[in-house]
Amino acid sequence: MRGGHLRVCSAILWALSAAWALTACGGGSSSSGSGSGSASGALSPVAALGQKIFHDPSLSASGRQSCASCHDAASAHAQPNGLAAQLGGPLLDKQGGRQSPTIRYLAANKAFFFAADGTPTGGFFWDGRASSLQDQAGKPFLNPVEMANASKAEVVGRLASASYASEFRKVFGDTVLGDVDGAFQRMTLALQQYQLEDPEFRPYSSKYDAFLLGKASLGPQELRGLALFNNPAKGNCIACHPSGRGADGSLPLFTDFTYDSLGVPRNPELRQNDDSGFYDLGLCAREGGDLAARAELCGLFKVPSLRNVALRQAYFHNGRFKTLKDVLAFYVQRDTNPEKWYPVNGDGSVQKFDDLPERYRRNVNVTEVPYNRQRGDVPALSDDEIDDVIAFLKTLSDGYRP
Repeated sequence: MRGGHLRVCSAILWALSAAWALTACGGGSSSSGSGSGSASGALSPVAALGQKIFHDPSLSASGRQSCASCHDAASAHAQPNGLAAQLGGPLLDKQGGRQSPTIRYLAANKAFFFAADGTPTGGFFWDGRASSLQDQAGKPFLNPVEMANASKAEVVGRLASASYASEFRKVFGDTVLGDVDGAFQRMTLALQQYQLEDPEFRPYSSKYDAFLLGKASLGPQELRGLALFNNPAKGNCIACHPSGRGADGSLPLFTDFTYDSLGVPRNPELRQNDDSGFYDLGLCAREGGDLAARAELCGLFKVPSLRNVALRQAYFHNGRFKTLKDVLAFYVQRDTNPEKWYPVNGDGSVQKFDDLPERYRRNVNVTEVPYNRQRGDVPALSDDEIDDVIAFLKTLSDGYRP
């Protein structure tokens, strides 16, 4: 599922990491700055409004759910629990269909597009259906299993009753709340501006950032984990999660913003999966239907950033795994020991890739390391090596203090 340019990038990064000289190709996967976040001091009036909107539960049908409910700052702006999907709706009793991803480090993301080699890239949400931070910010307000407003008019009505409504009018004009579409557009613009201005959304404050900036040293286990992460014959994580500084010195975002199908097992915790005929097909089935004819994209989901990955309590689009240990074990044993992850038939055969219809299982990545093994082969990483990679991944958590 990957273009040759990423394999070249992997080889370069591996060679450089062996010498601990991590200054390799960013390929559009790095931060736009040098690291410490852009600004200190007060937010602009528009961004300050966005901050209030982001934390306001009164804008939901339940009156109890805000943007911050699913994107908690203490959890690196990801969900604050291990649920497979968050509960929403007017009574907070409707389960969503996917895990709530972090919204940190998204400023460098772009609208969805196909790269020159055909690789699907960019976009917001797990399926890239939103074109910008602003577009992404507006959708949960109208989603019946999230904030569950019936219309933009209902959202704007709640906004008009908010404690900061006069501030909204002052910033955007006295008559703005009389124009439903205009008010909704400005509300989402404020949310976008808040995420762009507040350094909390891009602190670059992890131990690994300090290491790349020459302000900290990694321990022996962390260095072993970094080497395994970068080694294209072992973890090969950098095939999708570049770890080196960009050519301009920018710090890595640990995502290439592309999509992949990993054959993650079906999660019985999701109520939507009570229907045995239901499958979340990701990219090809996204809202709007623009990619419905692209069967080769069915089962592909966005590659997330690994920054703050150790803080998460649920992993993958369907929240199937709850620990990094299980995630990495699945990565390297998916094909060597499939019976550990998928249903086993009476004859001993395994129902691999059981969360996809059989016709789309051919889209699952089975060519790149560590997915290129067969049942009974030795996994790409041993148990001790998995622990080493986890030790490295923990250095990606923001808030490091020497």
